[in-house]
Amino acid sequence: MTKPNENFFERVYAVARQIPYGKVTSYGAIAKTIGLARSARMVGYAMNAAHNLEDIPAHRVVNRKGLLTGKHHFEGTNLMQQLLESEGIVLENNQIIDFEKHFWEPEMGL
Repeated sequence: MTKPNENFFERVYAVARQIPYGKVTSYGAIAKTIGLARSARMVGYAMNAAHNLEDIPAHRVVNRKGLLTGKHHFEGTNLMQQLLESEGIVLENNQIIDFEKHFWEPEMGL
């Protein structure tokens, strides 16, 4: 028996796995890509559940303004920021600098 959100979460994870190194995308962009444009919050729930799954780069999913709104779901106080910085992304006050430069549009990349 499958859980109600299992298929949804797997669709979200399939997109998230494709986010290139050094790039980020948004919850809303993933929702739009899987055909559920009004489900950004549900994408957030899926990503919150994935932050410890090694094959899901949950740190690369941020809000539509480039803010690290999901950072409190990662171990430690700055792990999400540290992971992004290790990929060459510069942040200030929990926000990605040059967000447009680092943004990956799932619909274009898949």
